[in-house]
Amino acid sequence: MSTKPNNGENIQSTPHQKEQQNILHSSETNFGTSRSHRGLPSTNTKRLARGLGWFSVGLGLAELLTPGTIAKISGVSEKRTGLIRLYGLRELASGIAIFSQKNPAEALWTRVAGDVLDLTSLSLACLSPDAKRGRLTFATTNVLAVTALDVICAKQLSNGGNKGIHAKATCVVNRDPDQVYAFWRDFRNLSRFMNHLESVEEFADGRSHWVAKGPAGMKVEWDAVIVADEPGRLITWRSLENSDVDHAGAVQFQEAPGGRGTIVKVNFQYNPPVGVVGAAVAKLFGEEPQQQIDDDLRRFKQVLEIGEVVVSDATLLGTGYMDQRPGRPAAASELEKAESLPSEIPTIYESREGRTSQR
Repeated sequence: MSTKPNNGENIQSTPHQKEQQNILHSSETNFGTSRSHRGLPSTNTKRLARGLGWFSVGLGLAELLTPGTIAKISGVSEKRTGLIRLYGLRELASGIAIFSQKNPAEALWTRVAGDVLDLTSLSLACLSPDAKRGRLTFATTNVLAVTALDVICAKQLSNGGNKGIHAKATCVVNRDPDQVYAFWRDFRNLSRFMNHLESVEEFADGRSHWVAKGPAGMKVEWDAVIVADEPGRLITWRSLENSDVDHAGAVQFQEAPGGRGTIVKVNFQYNPPVGVVGAAVAKLFGEEPQQQIDDDLRRFKQVLEIGEVVVSDATLLGTGYMDQRPGRPAAASELEKAESLPSEIPTIYESREGRTSQR
């Protein structure tokens, strides 16, 4: 999934994007908190609802016009064609309701009720002597999968679509605010300490193209634009409209009391490509969002204060050194796969005048 930059596009905030900005700047975010909770509304939920609406219309027409074929495919008796036609009318009504409602939560819950009815009918069909149980099992599996999508979508819409991930964290870096700001402002540095980011490419007008590592090795790409940029104080950004990922972020820099470094307050919001399912899968893979941001800030502090991420001999080298493992020698196979030592990867500091230095 990716979107490509369009340098000629006029940047205007939609109501959804303005809401992202308000959330990031509101006092309710309370940057000192460190728990995840519901975040920005998900356009992915609306896309899923529309997809389920088209699926409902297509299935309804098939059941209404060719009930015999549907009976044969699902393994039920062809004597049930009348009942299948009734189910087709129900599917058509659900699909039309999804497209006619601004927030089709009720229509999605109607689909869930219909799914339960379908599952009940398939279970009863298994008791028939002429039932084709292999096809019935296949049909039941498919209905269960669609039911799961219906329930997920209906729940998100019932909660206003606010099932995005919202994570916040704070750390203190022993560097002055201008230096910390300059490091973060060069988005190319973000992949140095953010484990989920593969790369960020910057363009004109504050635009950037992000490539992230998702669950199970998948890659996700989107375009973003800087919303606010106050040197030494604040950077906020958001994904562009119609991007595959709803994402917004803010980082605030404050001088620590007594001039003892910089307080860095980070606030991220995003919706995984597949909504709450993506978040659940990510958690299974040890990539829970709040844990990610805590680990990212720890590495950020190490890169700025020491010049590299602190690792043991057992830590994977090159692009894999984000995972800080216990101190034991790395296996020969790991060393062979290493692209470079962590100390060989330069840190880029760039001022607003464009001067660049490396550590």
